[in-house]
Amino acid sequence: MKKNIKLFGLLALLAVIISACATPEKEEVLDMEKVKNEIQAMEDAYAAGEKAKDADAVAAYYSEDAISYSRNKQPLSGKAAIRKNIADSIAKDTTESYNVYKVVDLFAEGDIAVEIGSWTEFDSSGVEKENGNYMSYFKKQDGKYICIRDMSTTTSPVKSGM
Repeated sequence: MKKNIKLFGLLALLAVIISACATPEKEEVLDMEKVKNEIQAMEDAYAAGEKAKDADAVAAYYSEDAISYSRNKQPLSGKAAIRKNIADSIAKDTTESYNVYKVVDLFAEGDIAVEIGSWTEFDSSGVEKENGNYMSYFKKQDGKYICIRDMSTTTSPVKSGM
């Protein structure tokens, strides 16, 4: 009996030593430059869609269950509502102005990325009309990031009567 207890103790000690020496699984290290380039490419495609007055190209940025928060408006829930708002804005816009979006800061881990960016609106001659900031929350789906939440602000003061 004593031999069995000693053998069991020895095996248990050996198991503890082996498990302590095992290397833990390494977490995937994100290539932040790659993530930043991917997100910036999405912002560039968004701006190109706006300039082309293509609501579908702009709405491709968003997941089906996205929520978009914008200044002086109720949040828009769902890709269909966001797309309709984009289409309505495009239909009302008779100017040749365009927007430029730029990744300012990026936080990413696993399948999640949060971008803090700046936007600038230019008239057709390239003169700045307005600017502001935004934050977008992305989740990787089917191998690519897609926006599930965003919020934007302007640096311009609120106009009276709004």
